[in-house]
Amino acid sequence: MKTFIQKITDRAEGICLYGIAPPKLATDPAALQTIVQHHSDRFRSIRPDGLIIYDIQDESERTHEPRPFPFLPTLAPEVYADVHLSAVDIPKIVYRAITRGSREGLVEWLDGIHARVQPQVSVLVGAASSRSVGNGLKLAEAYDLTRQRAPELVLGGIAIAERHSRTLDEHERMFAKIDHGCRFIVTQAVYDVTSTKSLLSDYAFALAERGAAPVPVVITLSPCGSEKTIAFMKWLGIGFPRWLENELRHSSDILARSVKLCEAIFSELLEFAREKRIPLGINVESVSIRKSEIEASVALFQTLRSRW
Repeated sequence: MKTFIQKITDRAEGICLYGIAPPKLATDPAALQTIVQHHSDRFRSIRPDGLIIYDIQDESERTHEPRPFPFLPTLAPEVYADVHLSAVDIPKIVYRAITRGSREGLVEWLDGIHARVQPQVSVLVGAASSRSVGNGLKLAEAYDLTRQRAPELVLGGIAIAERHSRTLDEHERMFAKIDHGCRFIVTQAVYDVTSTKSLLSDYAFALAERGAAPVPVVITLSPCGSEKTIAFMKWLGIGFPRWLENELRHSSDILARSVKLCEAIFSELLEFAREKRIPLGINVESVSIRKSEIEASVALFQTLRSRW
């Protein structure tokens, strides 16, 4: 069976990732140890190709709408990956918000990558909004620093289909990230199939014009168990077509309905991506602490992985 790095290198379809948020920074040591154990057991059980660890930021500057859930800082994803989950022998894809900390902090982290044995994989995340203050570092600058300080770091990039439906240039952003060394693309959580197919279509035709080979595009799917979770996902910028939101809100079991919709979304996108010769992968998110939603994410991951 091919490893995550081999699938990237071969530009193969079927990358299967699992995404989590690190525990809250204020978690007491005993509770943190329990969380680490539960996470470790889950990851060893489902054995994804790679484990995404998100860099959770406030993002309140992105919108004037009030945040449905309060922002609570989490452990740094690189710390959770390298320290707390060090015994889990699964590639970690560490997200790094370039606005977090200082430029010097990013350089220090990049310099430390040389000392690690396993291949290091990261997704650099730009500012949530042009209004973001942060450290003033631009994504292109972060890519340049990465090339200079840690050329061995395997990079992935982010694509947002909802942004493409407004600007029609998200595929160009993808190409810019690929030109900076990104070897795979991960989407924001997908519930809007039309926007995602439009992005894949424009990407495919632009590839043909350039005579270029596609990198794997990993579609994120995120089970949703309540109306409040729907509100939060919409606040994050995830698009919900009216009909689909109605299906969820009026369902007697929102979680079960969302899982079925995620399965249907995946099937439609996989067929479309194959027609366009784009290697598709999946990333199933599990950022909830509710047991039912965690179990739903595991079941969804196992179901979708079996499609290849």
